[in-house]
Amino acid sequence: MNKLITFEGVDGCGKSTQLRRAAAYLRDQGCDVVTTFEPGDTSLGKEIRRLLLAGEFVPVAEAELLLFLADRAQHVHEVIQPALASGAWVLCDRYSDSTLAYQLAARKLGDAGTNPCNEILNGMLSFAECGVSPGLTLWFDVAVDEAMRRMQQRVKAGEKSTRLDDEAVSFHERVAAAFVEQFSLQPERIARIDAGVDMDAVAQQVEAVLKQRFEALA
Repeated sequence: MNKLITFEGVDGCGKSTQLRRAAAYLRDQGCDVVTTFEPGDTSLGKEIRRLLLAGEFVPVAEAELLLFLADRAQHVHEVIQPALASGAWVLCDRYSDSTLAYQLAARKLGDAGTNPCNEILNGMLSFAECGVSPGLTLWFDVAVDEAMRRMQQRVKAGEKSTRLDDEAVSFHERVAAAFVEQFSLQPERIARIDAGVDMDAVAQQVEAVLKQRFEALA
C-alpha cells in the first residue's frame, strides 16, 4: 500500500490546514504519520526555498523549474523514502502536481500539447521523484477569487506573502486550470475536495476519501 498522500491546490485553497487535520485524524486511527512540505523541508531545501520564494533574486522560468526539482530529489531521499520505509504514512504539502501546474503550465514551459519539450519536461518531473509517486493526491478545488481573498486576509493578519503569492491573477488562473486538467487525466489517483466550504466540511470530505481509498481505515 502506497502511503504517500500529497495535498495540492492553488495558494489559499486551505490544503496546509487540512493536512494538519488529516494527520491528526490518521494518528487517532493509530497510524504513524510524518508530515512534510515542499519546497524547503531539508537543510539544502531551506536554502532553495529562500532563493525561490523570497524575491531577492528572481530566477528565469527554466531555473525556477530546476530549483524545484532539485529540492524534490533531496526531499525524497532525505525525508520521504526513509519515512515510507519505516511504514509511516507520509502527508506532503505539494509535490510534482504543483510543479506541473506552476512551472510547466503557469510559466508556459509546457504550454502547448504539441510542444516538443513536453515529453522531456514530464520526464524531468518523474526523474526528480526518484521512483516515489503518490498513492493518493487530494486536490483542494476553490475559485481563484476566493483563494486570492484568503491570501489577502493572511497578509492582513501579518503573514508575509511569497514571490509566487504575489503573481498576477492570470498566473493563478493558469495554475487552477492546470489542476483541473490533471484531475481529468488522473481521477484514479487524484481526489477532488470542494475547498470552497467551511473547514469542518472540508475535513469531513478528506476523511471520507481516506476511508474510501484505504481499507485499513474503513
